[in-house]
Order: sequence, then structure tokens, then C-alpha cells
Amino acid sequence: FFFPRARERILSSRMPPKFDPSSVIEVFLRATGGEVGAASSLAPKIGPLGLSPKKVGEDIAKETKKDWNGLRVTVKLTVQNRQAKVSVVPSASALVIKALKEPPRDRKKVKHVKHSGDISLDDCIEIARIMRPRSRARELKGTVKEILGTAKSTGCTVNGEDPQVIQENIDEGEYDIPDK
Repeated sequence: FFFPRARERILSSRMPPKFDPSSVIEVFLRATGGEVGAASSLAPKIGPLGLSPKKVGEDIAKETKKDWNGLRVTVKLTVQNRQAKVSVVPSASALVIKALKEPPRDRKKVKHVKHSGDISLDDCIEIARIMRPRSRARELKGTVKEILGTAKSTGCTVNGEDPQVIQENIDEGEYDIPDK
């Protein structure tokens, strides 16, 4: 015979249920575009899903090589039936740096890069349209101002001016930002 408490303890010591292989699982990782990340950093996240970290690292490198080479981007792995599908979820800073059209740098040799280029306000509006679903702003104007803040923090200028000045001009109504 078991005491009620002892029975609870025995039941709770069992292993968690095995996950369903046909279910869709999304895993988000930060990776440098075009580079195979260390398998040791991938293993804790994707090892329990039954995937090979080395193979997934190569898939990520292949997917990010052409557009995001040398940039830190967030990668979304959609895992179903032990197959990983890789898609890039670009951050605002990655999109701003990409808009600068700078040549790719070697991360290991060049550290603390100042991006001193210039992008147009139209580029900022395009980036804001891409980032719109993940923005907290109520309208596109607010998202454009978020992107201008990112441009300021990366160190580049917009239309040859400081991004903060352009933000103030948008508030005063000097620039017309479309709603859609």
C-alpha cells in the first residue's frame, strides 16, 4: 500500500513525454551570415530535436551567404519531421547596414566598425515597411522614426543629415511619410 504523498512523488519522477516528431517547432538563433557557427553553440538548442548541429550550421551558412554575408542576423529554424527549414528574420540594424552597401568585412580581423555611409529617407521607409509587423508603433511614421534611431546608433547619416534632425523634421511635418 502507498501513502498518497509517496504516490505523487513516484509519479512526478518520471521523464517528460517524448515530443511528437510531426509537430512544427520554431527555434530562433543568432548567426553570422555566411559562416558556419560552432556546432557546440547550436547543440543545446537543436540536439534534443534530433538534428545534427553540424548539418544545421552548414544549412544556415548556405542560406545566409548571398544576402547577409558577414552580418549578424536572427535565423528562424522551422523543424518538422526532423527536417529543418532555415529562414532569415532580419533585424533593423542588419537592414540598415545592408542598405549602406558596404563591402563584406572579415569579422575576425576588423573589430568595432563605424558605419559612416549615407542612406536615403526612401531606404529608411522601405526598411520600415519590412519591419512594420514587428514594430510597436501605431503607424508607419513611428516605424520610420525607429529605423532612423537605428541608423543613428549604427553611425550613418540619412540624406546627408543626422538622423535625429530628420526625426524632428518628421514630427514638425516637413517630411511626408505615407500611411502604407
